[in-house]
Amino acid sequence: MSDVFGINEKKDKVKNLIRKLNEGAPLEEVKKEFEREIGEITPDQLSKVEEELIKDGVPVDELHRLCDVHIAIMRESLEKSRPKDLDISHPVRILMDEHEKLLGFAAELKKMIESGEMDRERLNALIDFFKESETHYLREENVLFPLLEKHGITQPPAIMWTERDKIRKLKKNLYMIAERKEYKISEELKITSIQLFELLSSHFYKENNILFPTALKVISEDEWNVIKRDFKEIGYCSFTPVSESVEAPEEVSTEKGIVDGWVELETGRFRIGELEAILNSLPVDITFVDASDEVRYFNQSKERVFARTKAVIGRKVQQCHPQKSIHVVNKIIDDFKNNRRESADFWIDMNGRLIYIRYFPVRDREGNYLGVIEVTQDITEIKNLKGEKRLLD
Repeated sequence: MSDVFGINEKKDKVKNLIRKLNEGAPLEEVKKEFEREIGEITPDQLSKVEEELIKDGVPVDELHRLCDVHIAIMRESLEKSRPKDLDISHPVRILMDEHEKLLGFAAELKKMIESGEMDRERLNALIDFFKESETHYLREENVLFPLLEKHGITQPPAIMWTERDKIRKLKKNLYMIAERKEYKISEELKITSIQLFELLSSHFYKENNILFPTALKVISEDEWNVIKRDFKEIGYCSFTPVSESVEAPEEVSTEKGIVDGWVELETGRFRIGELEAILNSLPVDITFVDASDEVRYFNQSKERVFARTKAVIGRKVQQCHPQKSIHVVNKIIDDFKNNRRESADFWIDMNGRLIYIRYFPVRDREGNYLGVIEVTQDITEIKNLKGEKRLLD
């Protein structure tokens, strides 16, 4: 494998510097050694070095903990690669502009709290902006990070994701404080506003100077077009500059159907056996009735609520219900076919269990009616859920 990123000559030196930092060597001393021994390192090289260090056995937690420190010794070198002159519609430019806005909101919050004069209306507005910012993180986590990982860049996104958890925890704490509607500034609010500003400053610096330059290096133009489309689908914040004028490129049609043993779909693909197993593993009963009102499919979930046999395939759905219910079945289907209804819900008590039955129209991209899907689920235990469960027993 060729040394595209210049890793082989730098990996051991960087690894040695990180080891020295971990052992307590002064930052300035290590920084001078970096300048003398390495000189410059680009963001994509640093990303690859981190990948190699993990492969060589450096614990992930140690690398994460030292991230701020080893960035400090490479700061001047990294900042030379900071993205510049990007078009306003480029995904990286949009993310960086949002960084600037969010950091400004955090600075304003911190200044307000430190001044001792709370403007409750402005505080609520800032909180709304922070709540909106979740779409910023979702775009990165669900679109940009997966593409970076496909190109072998896994550690920078992992570090960012770890920091996101801390950011979200601070934001949640801020929201809880604000919900108390106290009109005095508490010590807790002071500490939260300071920590949020400092963490966002550090987090956005890493993204602007390491993550984004690396992305620009490894992601192709075609992939950026896909990112634009996916960003648009997830949505922007109200404070996103030029968000309304960002046009997503037209979607390129892809081949669908059975290709080389794969069921090719718009958002992924399965082996036929995998697809069937997935449908049978769902904790719901599914029955599909096509546009001709014929039963076309049902899954075989482990705890089926209503009996189904293969003899039902091809049968008119009206023949699968008692005479007294046919008018209801016809009404639902007619409403679906004529776009008068998007769902029909029923729930019944069956042997002491609460059974939830839902019907949904199935339509293609153009809105043409393809049929109806029935989803049945035993929700007895679900109905009794309370509080939260965040850890696996």
